[in-house]
Amino acid sequence: MVTLQRRRRRPGFTLMEVLLVLAILVILGSMVGFFIAGMQRGAYEDLARTQIGMFANQLDVYRLHVGSYPNTNQGLQSLRMPPADLTNPNRWRGPYSQKDIPMDPWGNPYQYELVGPEQYRIWSMGPDGVSGTEDDVANTQ
Repeated sequence: MVTLQRRRRRPGFTLMEVLLVLAILVILGSMVGFFIAGMQRGAYEDLARTQIGMFANQLDVYRLHVGSYPNTNQGLQSLRMPPADLTNPNRWRGPYSQKDIPMDPWGNPYQYELVGPEQYRIWSMGPDGVSGTEDDVANTQ
């Protein structure tokens, strides 16, 4: 009698199974990276809107004391130090901002423009750093 030895397969993964798992992990990793990048951009926009809102509140208090908003040349720095060309320097009771005016989340200075006697515009140039493009973040006044 001839005895046949049966070969037993060792349990393990084939090369195709390993490659398939790696491909799935790469796809999932790239999706997570894309999602996080989108969340970061949204967080930066929210931070810019919040800072612009704080500037608006500080400018309103400035206007109550001085009688008008700072002109475009005086800008947001007038919240920290009294402008040199202020008509009545005794009315300035600042600083209206306890800290230096920060850069926007993308590292650019915030922009300020006095549009009319009772209207101003504050904006961040957004991620592209160019003013007047659709990614700008601005106040709604």
